[in-house]
Amino acid sequence: MSAQPWIAAQAEQLLAQRGHAWLLQGPSGLGQFTLAMDIVRAWLCERATPQGACGSCESCHQIDVHSHTDLCMLMPETVMMELGWPLAEKAQSEIDDKKRKPSKEIRVEAMRDAIEFAQRTSGRGRGKAVLVYPAERMNHVTANALLKTLEEPAGDTRFVLATDAAHLLLPTIRSRCIAHTMAWPSDEEATAWLAAQEVPRADIPALLQAAGGRPEDALGFARAGGDPKMWASLPKAIARGDGGAISGWHPAQAIDALTKICHDLLAVKAGAQPRFFSPGDLPVPPTFQALNAWARELMRAARTAEHPLNAGLMHESLVSQARQALNSKS
Repeated sequence: MSAQPWIAAQAEQLLAQRGHAWLLQGPSGLGQFTLAMDIVRAWLCERATPQGACGSCESCHQIDVHSHTDLCMLMPETVMMELGWPLAEKAQSEIDDKKRKPSKEIRVEAMRDAIEFAQRTSGRGRGKAVLVYPAERMNHVTANALLKTLEEPAGDTRFVLATDAAHLLLPTIRSRCIAHTMAWPSDEEATAWLAAQEVPRADIPALLQAAGGRPEDALGFARAGGDPKMWASLPKAIARGDGGAISGWHPAQAIDALTKICHDLLAVKAGAQPRFFSPGDLPVPPTFQALNAWARELMRAARTAEHPLNAGLMHESLVSQARQALNSKS
């Protein structure tokens, strides 16, 4: 079972219920993929208990080495490669031969392979499992290809879809799944887990604040070289037009950080507490009009963050927009 206690508790809860399709939803960083893996491990385990998979049988070993014959991982090729799962032979050959780049979406060809997989007989006699992650990376064609199989699966096939953007899924996909909203860990659970990942205890409170309390996002920030002191100084640096702190970041990371600044300034302006920064880290909030206009610009930029025409120019534009918004007087 998962080393994260809040994940282990949810897995036990879900495994006690019946259902052929689960939708694990909630903000990023709460462990959707980890919980999905715990569920499919238990479904396929030869010696599963109410608490989950045994971790030592042949089925568990096959999952550990990413070669289980009754598990289909339906993910974008970029995510498959990042997590070490093998691609389909044809897809791997096309990428190796430089015919195309790895897809950031779940391709319809992969979905067709998953549908064919669902119709086959179980190889180990424990049924079959299909894990879809991140489920919002299905486009309309891919999602529609899944619908019929999701509604009328083969008798021994079960599905887990995991997402941090459930609102982007087709309503017909959501309606065919049992929804589970991810639980938030306590501060003590998150701190203990991050410390076990060798994150310095002195940095954990600031990292959790930067991640909005989401431990996996906090770990990702720490492993990417995130500096808690730099994070605290970021809002006022951006207000001065100093974009040096985010100059080496991917545009999506920069937009995420600026969105958090905008969120907290809107909260302070409305009389609420900020979430991602301490009150003293923030500049004086501008007008609601300026903040709302900035928020709309950030949402627009997020749509092209994965494919910016020029990352450097995008950074300059983001910092310029932020400085203008934060120094607006009317």
